[in-house]
Amino acid sequence: MSKLDITTLILTYNEERHIQRCLENTCPISERVIVVDCFSTDKTVEICRRFENVEVVQHAWPGNQAMQFNWALDNLQINTEWILRLDADEYLLPELVAELEEKLPTMPQRISALSLSLARAYGGKRLKHGVANSVNIVRIFRKGKARYEQRIMDEHLQILEGEVLQMKHQFIDDNRISIHQFTTKHNNYAAREATLLLDAEFGLTNSAQDETTEYSASVQKKREQKARYARMPLYWRALFYFLYRYFFKLGFLDGREGFEYDFFQGLWYRMLVDAKVAEVRKACGSDKAKIREYIRVEFGITI
Repeated sequence: MSKLDITTLILTYNEERHIQRCLENTCPISERVIVVDCFSTDKTVEICRRFENVEVVQHAWPGNQAMQFNWALDNLQINTEWILRLDADEYLLPELVAELEEKLPTMPQRISALSLSLARAYGGKRLKHGVANSVNIVRIFRKGKARYEQRIMDEHLQILEGEVLQMKHQFIDDNRISIHQFTTKHNNYAAREATLLLDAEFGLTNSAQDETTEYSASVQKKREQKARYARMPLYWRALFYFLYRYFFKLGFLDGREGFEYDFFQGLWYRMLVDAKVAEVRKACGSDKAKIREYIRVEFGITI
């Protein structure tokens, strides 16, 4: 397997469970791999240093992934033509690796970024139904041609110049955390998503999407879907979303793992977001100052 003209950037904090698998996948094809670590207290850094072409850079967490990744773009010396962004619990499937080896060296200059299809695994099982394979996201781009937007969550790469090409094959999110860790993580996500919904409803910030900014078609579609979802009634929308995923999109065909994923990520999590929104509305009414303070104190988020 030959190395591509690509630097892989991975953001980590206590990822000893996943990082070796990710590096074994990406090191053989990457000219360089840079792990930007937030002073992990487990064996993450120790594992990274076992790999010859991996460099570990320590940088304190600035508040969100977009800020951390943009810091890396601004401060690290990257000499390759292409940059691949991966999370520690993700890896490229063999078909995508082969596609990159075939296409990347002769990619037309008008193409500035590559959109990849995201597959998902839950509980060690790759999911084939539901909405598990419905996301396309830009994760590879030419140096200087893309940058992360600043959002509390669900941030995407802004394409600064050029075209986006959709690749045929997939990378996979294969997180092996426990159900306790999963629910804790999604409780934190719920606070941020509730904040985004409250911001959209009450105009708490000036973070509305710039209509002149270039995003991939999949991002535009996802944002439009979320806007429609946000206009639906609290709680009912979470129930309808679960039924859509589990029955209409055939999530039940993925067995126990499919049920747990659709229930926890599609129903429980969405219900939790709505409960947080309802809680803030009840406590603060439409008073923007009170809402901001409530979010700061209860959610730990400053907006």
